[in-house]
Amino acid sequence: MIKLERLTEKPILEPKRGNAEESEWERAAVFNCAAVYDNGLFHIIYRASNIGPHERYGRYISRLGYAVSSDGLNFNRLREPIITNDQPQEQRGCEDPRVVKIGDTYYMMYVGFGGRFDGDWRICLATSKNLIKWEKHGVVLDEPNKNASLFPEKINGKFVLLHRRYPNIWIAFSEDLKEWHDHTPILEPVEGTWQSARVGIAGPPIKTQDGWFLIYHAADSKNTYRLGAALLDLKNPAKVIARQEEPVMEPELSWEKEGYVPNVVFSCGHAVKGDDIYVYYAGADSAIGVAYLNKADIKFEKLEAAA
Repeated sequence: MIKLERLTEKPILEPKRGNAEESEWERAAVFNCAAVYDNGLFHIIYRASNIGPHERYGRYISRLGYAVSSDGLNFNRLREPIITNDQPQEQRGCEDPRVVKIGDTYYMMYVGFGGRFDGDWRICLATSKNLIKWEKHGVVLDEPNKNASLFPEKINGKFVLLHRRYPNIWIAFSEDLKEWHDHTPILEPVEGTWQSARVGIAGPPIKTQDGWFLIYHAADSKNTYRLGAALLDLKNPAKVIARQEEPVMEPELSWEKEGYVPNVVFSCGHAVKGDDIYVYYAGADSAIGVAYLNKADIKFEKLEAAA
């Protein structure tokens, strides 16, 4: 059975709770981060909030910060956010980034939260050459949608996108990153289980010899968030060829069970260094931790179409 192994029981990134003006944007919570291993370094782009990241705590704003590490555990971060809420669609913030590198360009899918009406959240796209300076390209899908990422390479000459039309994980294809077609649900909740309420991707799919390895999050009827695993066909990623029945990770530590949103482990990204996979995850929407998996340990009981 596939299981993630925590590399530390403590968070690797926490809010700056001081009153200094420069840290105001990340004083309440740091969580839900993209991750990339490139040029010998671990890079994370994390979501940060000035107050508790939920409506019950007030009118919060989310921004995206950058941190870098040589060992994947000890990070240095920039003082200022690298992406902030400077567009009408993002006036309440930029949330939950997921980053892939295709060629020499980084592509980030993130959520623009407008807060102007019910369902005012949209998937947005930005690109970069260095992970710090980003060019925004606006809304990708003009519909209430979250949990989106590109695959890290084109498949059959097309960009491939995973996204979430509630409560399922969907896939779509595009030639130009503007028009998306062949939207198809690929993973659904499973009634009566730990993934009964909704599912959504974690980080981008990881290419293995057996298929695209996908870590995803799922919530149950009590709103406990766990992480699961599935395998998609290499040539036809709309086909699920395996899905593990048990979660690969669930809330266990105190800071994963207690926080702004209790009982949550939620990932938006991982850094792949050779065969080593460092999965960065948020605990209770409050701080960031890291867990580990080796590609050799990605073994499913059955490699066939999942129900």
